[in-house]
Amino acid sequence: MGWIVFAFLAWVMGWMANVWMSRQPATPVIRLAMPVVFGLTLIAIWEGVVRGFDISAVLLPAPSAIAVRFAASTDILWEDFVQTVIKGALSGYIIGCGAAVLTAIFIDRFSFLRRGLLPVGNFVAALPIVGMAPILVMWFGFDWQSKAAVVVVMVFFPMLVNTVEGLQASNQMQRDLMKTYAAPPLTTLIKLRLPLAMPFIFNGLKIATTLALIGAIVAEFFGSPIRGMGFRISTSVGQLALDLVWAEIVVAAIVGSAAYGGVALIERTVTFWHPSQRARS
Repeated sequence: MGWIVFAFLAWVMGWMANVWMSRQPATPVIRLAMPVVFGLTLIAIWEGVVRGFDISAVLLPAPSAIAVRFAASTDILWEDFVQTVIKGALSGYIIGCGAAVLTAIFIDRFSFLRRGLLPVGNFVAALPIVGMAPILVMWFGFDWQSKAAVVVVMVFFPMLVNTVEGLQASNQMQRDLMKTYAAPPLTTLIKLRLPLAMPFIFNGLKIATTLALIGAIVAEFFGSPIRGMGFRISTSVGQLALDLVWAEIVVAAIVGSAAYGGVALIERTVTFWHPSQRARS
């Protein structure tokens, strides 16, 4: 009963704290504190409900049990992180996004490619990852190369569509001005069209950060060496080691949030001139 009361008090205190902070000026400290308090409140309620109702660890382990397993399995988690994130997700992210930007430049230069390639890209983007991953694993093997290939397929077309759209952001007057300066197409691309496309490009990069991690993890369900986040999750579920599964999920959530935040920070630095960024400052 004490844990149920603890969960209720945590909910009340978290609610009151967030209501109070919502009425304060939106300073950087307040903007950071609100999600932190909200997250800690959810964790406290989770702990209280699991222990108060004596929920089996097989169904839902308590946050404290997950933290203990996390601390005891740092070597395993690090090995899985390197295999899935560094080798699979990051390499596929760089290759897929880079290839998408280069392809978008060619599409923007030759209009027939837009009419022919983009519909194909929309079709491929709609294909389910659970159907493509086994095929790519068969093609590229069971190591990280097949996971990188899955990530490339997942991030390529969202990045391509955003970049193509961004390269159309300049208006006719701006393009005519570059022509009056006798600027060649490459100069117009570098000085005008790519800078104006940066908000669209970074939007694609932020979307791709989440897709890359999901693709690498899901691909490991269909074949992997004896390491990797997806491999560990699938085998731990079979062993009923749900605390290790949740530890892997925590790592994935931290990595995904950090990657998204890092890209957003770079975006604010690169596109400081854009109205959307000036409105946040």
